[in-house]
Amino acid sequence: MMDIPASLVKQLREMTDAGMMECKKALVEVNGDLQKAVEYLREKGLSKAAKKADRIASEGMITLNVNSDFTKASMVEINSETDFVAKNDNFKNLGIKTLDIISSSNISSVEELNKSQIDGNIFEEYLKTQIAKIGENIVVRRFVSIDAKNTIVNGYLHSNGRVGTIIALSFKNKDSKDKLIELSKNLCMHAAAMKPQFISSDSFDDNFIQKEKIALKGEIEKENEERKRLGKHLQVVPEFVSKKELTSEILAKQQEKFKENLREQKKPEAIWDKILPGLMDRFIADSTLLDQRLTLLGQFFVMDDKKTIEQVLSEKSKELNDEIKVVEYVRFELGEGIEKKEEDFAKEVANQMK
Repeated sequence: MMDIPASLVKQLREMTDAGMMECKKALVEVNGDLQKAVEYLREKGLSKAAKKADRIASEGMITLNVNSDFTKASMVEINSETDFVAKNDNFKNLGIKTLDIISSSNISSVEELNKSQIDGNIFEEYLKTQIAKIGENIVVRRFVSIDAKNTIVNGYLHSNGRVGTIIALSFKNKDSKDKLIELSKNLCMHAAAMKPQFISSDSFDDNFIQKEKIALKGEIEKENEERKRLGKHLQVVPEFVSKKELTSEILAKQQEKFKENLREQKKPEAIWDKILPGLMDRFIADSTLLDQRLTLLGQFFVMDDKKTIEQVLSEKSKELNDEIKVVEYVRFELGEGIEKKEEDFAKEVANQMK
């Protein structure tokens, strides 16, 4: 057996992160050629990685980058099999390097990412060597980059690395940009916590609204049964559930109903203008439950729960003499939609012994 210097084994270990004995064996196999030893371990790693490729990866981390002038934000979700590996430094470095590639390029798909270059290698092959080193299946599941003119793009990554959001706000006056940095960040934090799925009810079609209305009414009626049993105030079962249903005719008709009620209560007409806006706001809030659950603009702002996000943006637009709109919104939650594989312990041990 060829005598391999310890320094060479150490160097190969630092280059590949493989075990000491594996490094020594590789160097022996290739007669001490360092580069060939790297290839040897890489090829060996690829075979290991292939065996791991069918394992379900639903843990991992989300990484986020917002550039210094708030014109571009990128976010990537990389999955591992266990939360333990997600905390591994090698895994974290993989996330950082992957995000760097995405942030600095126009890559728009995982297929394009796999063909890109990283540390002098094709990304797809590099990822397989990382799978071999780290010891679990690793998947770059999804990523996004938002880069647009006349917008401010900001993001928020929760401290546990499991939830990330990006929001882009459009504006018309260039002086508005710096004044929207804090608001855009707060909106991202709101979205991380409240989980809106859409920007606005414009994304709903009529069939979707009707199906969700039936479900919402059933839910409220069920809750009211329990409230009645406990002697609590019953919730109103709404006739409408989305702003998309509230036509100008419906709103005008409701306002007339409120005026008639005020007339019956003998409230002086001189004060109706102070009462009606609050009544209409309450009616709209009670009639947009679907928007409040699923849309960013329809939700009440976590930092001022008396106003919806739409109202907050309207007030900010007036303050800046501008027109502020949410034009893009993305939210990643780690592992969402991935069906986790469950096996009993005995079966898992038996599979490993095959």
